[in-house]
Amino acid sequence: MLAGPVLRRLEPGRLVLWLVGSAPLDLTLVLAPRTGAPRRLPLDASRCRVMRVGRHACVHLIDVALPEPLPQDTIIEYDLLLAQDDGSEAGIAHWAPHLLHEGAARPNLVLRSRSDNILFGSCRKPHHPSPDGLARADALLAEHLERAEERPAMLMMCGDQVYADDVAGPMLAAIHALIRRLGLYAECLEGAVVADSEALYRHRASYYRREELLPATRSNDALRDRFFGGSEKPIFTTANAHNHLVTLAEVMAMYLLVWSPIPWRLVADAPPPSLEPRHAQRWRRESEALAGFCRDLPQAGRLLAHVQTLMIFDDHDITDDWNLSAMWETTVYEHPFARRIVGNALIAYMLCQGWGNRPEVFGEVLDEMALLVSTAGEDGRLDAPVQDALVKRLLSFHQWEFVVRTRPTIIVLDIRTRRWRNRRRPGHPSGLMDWESLTELQHELLDETAAVIVSPTPMFGVKLIEVVQRVATFAGHALTVDAENWMAHRGAASSMLNIFRHSRTPGNYVVLSGDVHYSFAYDVEVRESDRPQHVWQITSSGIKNEFPRRLLDWLDRLNRWLYSPRSPLNWFTQRRDLALTPHLPDARQHGERVWNGAGIGQVWLDAQGRPTRIVQHNADGRASTRFLAPEQEASPAAASEQPVSKN
Repeated sequence: MLAGPVLRRLEPGRLVLWLVGSAPLDLTLVLAPRTGAPRRLPLDASRCRVMRVGRHACVHLIDVALPEPLPQDTIIEYDLLLAQDDGSEAGIAHWAPHLLHEGAARPNLVLRSRSDNILFGSCRKPHHPSPDGLARADALLAEHLERAEERPAMLMMCGDQVYADDVAGPMLAAIHALIRRLGLYAECLEGAVVADSEALYRHRASYYRREELLPATRSNDALRDRFFGGSEKPIFTTANAHNHLVTLAEVMAMYLLVWSPIPWRLVADAPPPSLEPRHAQRWRRESEALAGFCRDLPQAGRLLAHVQTLMIFDDHDITDDWNLSAMWETTVYEHPFARRIVGNALIAYMLCQGWGNRPEVFGEVLDEMALLVSTAGEDGRLDAPVQDALVKRLLSFHQWEFVVRTRPTIIVLDIRTRRWRNRRRPGHPSGLMDWESLTELQHELLDETAAVIVSPTPMFGVKLIEVVQRVATFAGHALTVDAENWMAHRGAASSMLNIFRHSRTPGNYVVLSGDVHYSFAYDVEVRESDRPQHVWQITSSGIKNEFPRRLLDWLDRLNRWLYSPRSPLNWFTQRRDLALTPHLPDARQHGERVWNGAGIGQVWLDAQGRPTRIVQHNADGRASTRFLAPEQEASPAAASEQPVSKN
């Protein structure tokens, strides 16, 4: 067993799990509710689809329809029994003991009847020096392990679960060692400086200098001059992308290494590559950060084995600025090597993240994936035309978003692949969702009383930062400042506000977001509506990432001066139709509105879908930070009536 199990979509009548083994595994799922008889369910081909991605790497996609529904709001122990050669069976306690809490014989899960307690966050970069917010969430879970009513309904990962475009040198070395150890499949690379994946891994520029190998016409400099005039960061060569992942094998190895400690044991003795002296110091710094990441991995894996985990991509899961503008799309998708880089990351996302959210829509895509891996002969190399056909299909695939029909309804948005392109100014940012996808969103919201919307990018962010992005866009530097926010495109922003005003859409919305590397909470009242409508924008970022502290302090301070709730400057923005009130972090200094610190967010909702408590659990061991509404701050007694986290 290499990684998992990860609990994905869980319902009383259906369980979806993900795991990876070194071979196709003969598994039996055991379910043991605290009340009722245990059940044994052999995971045959009708319940478990195995996708081989290397000689010794098989992704197991487990989707079990239950003949009798499981009970809700109670603890259900489970196990995955692995058939041994001698006829015996080995459970999780045998092959992944790090997934068990102290004193437990098996992991467990809870199917909550209401989604009124949600863990969420985004941006988990392994080589950032902060501790891992997933390990912090595992410690929180351990405190409530036997109290089903206090267990979170889900962990919502709001984007950038992996950083395919920002990879540490030691991580890349571990990736290459794991590719060799597991025999992950090779591939040809059309339009590249190197002919195939093996040549890429061996090339002198493979570490810290990959910009020399990335998409080019006659030369890489010519490509940059052709598309950017030397004025903006070129495709795939951001300041942190000198080790950008390229091949499908590299991205698949990355997923195994960020979700499980077991692959790290397989590559512990791998020798480091030969480095130039100028890169050696960076290597040592990144190695220290990755050592901390690996120490936290058993706890992170244990969390994923105990809590329903849903996921949606943002840009770094694929590449920085993914589909930012119509010009970006033209630049990348017309170049075969650039298209393959994006496509490989999307294939891996589909297998390791996207499928588990909504398995029923991926049947034909998985058939094409099975065809692709069947082309790997004895040389272990994938057929290039078949791989390109799968990439083409995924680039036009429009069912990444998903809905969880619980109380309240949870709608997870795809803000990356269905964008409202600016045809008149193709270099300007596209709207995060096009007209058709916004119309579909409105349809999902009709006649709901409350909803949780997951938007990887905040719908209502720090206004000053959005203004800086807008100014940079008009100056022709949209890529330089990552000018992606809901208000950057007038049509998309207006359409979203009109959805909020619609008479048949909910009166209460909670929007969960990440992306920005700091955390905040706003209470937004929509004006000019026939009935009171509230939107709570709650952002938790990052799980293992942070914003430059001094820069954020200045931006936060200037934003308070220029865009306070009573500032006339708001009338020159989309916020003229909104009344926005910040919830302030209780541990703030100097009037801060935002909180900068790696960790995990948690929100509790009442019966009407309104937040009763908003917390950022800090990964560094500090007490958890509560975001307080003005009335809570004004009345300490009222604040004390809210349940207080022990953390």
